[in-house]
Amino acid sequence: MQFTPTNIPDILLIQPNVYGDDRGRFQEIWNKDRYSEHGIDTDFVQDNVSRSVQGTLRGLHYQLEQPQGKLVQVLSGEIFDVGVDLRRSSPTFGQWVGMHLDGESARQLWIPAGFAHGFQVLSETADVLYKCTNFYLPSAERTVSWNDPDLNINWPGEGDPILTEKDRKGLTLSHAEVFEND
Repeated sequence: MQFTPTNIPDILLIQPNVYGDDRGRFQEIWNKDRYSEHGIDTDFVQDNVSRSVQGTLRGLHYQLEQPQGKLVQVLSGEIFDVGVDLRRSSPTFGQWVGMHLDGESARQLWIPAGFAHGFQVLSETADVLYKCTNFYLPSAERTVSWNDPDLNINWPGEGDPILTEKDRKGLTLSHAEVFEND
């Protein structure tokens, strides 16, 4: 199992051990002791699975109250997964990390609380599992615009993404509420 810091060291790319034979494959998605050794010392309280069609872009979402850390893994398909640092006091405030995740490689991305999260589906469909460190609180959810020119995220998908109305109305980072004390 490998834990690799990204250009934002708090975001980790994780390559779990995957064991395969002629029957299929096996992977441990989460083990508190192993992940704690690499700084992910948390309790997950909610697991979510989404299925999306190609071109769907979900995000960039975060919660000011009850902020969520997320361990993201694609079960099938492929996505481009993004975390944006929204901690004003952080030296990487306003910077983003984007990684290709797919069901075949089983790679995971750890995005701690204090970050906005989003992804774009690159395959025909994608099933995405994300383990969350806090419960979803609709009244606390905020959205940063996926196409904020100041963030300049290089989304790899072609054409206009499929968005919800909420994601269409995301605020630019300069107008968004952010984490002031993290």
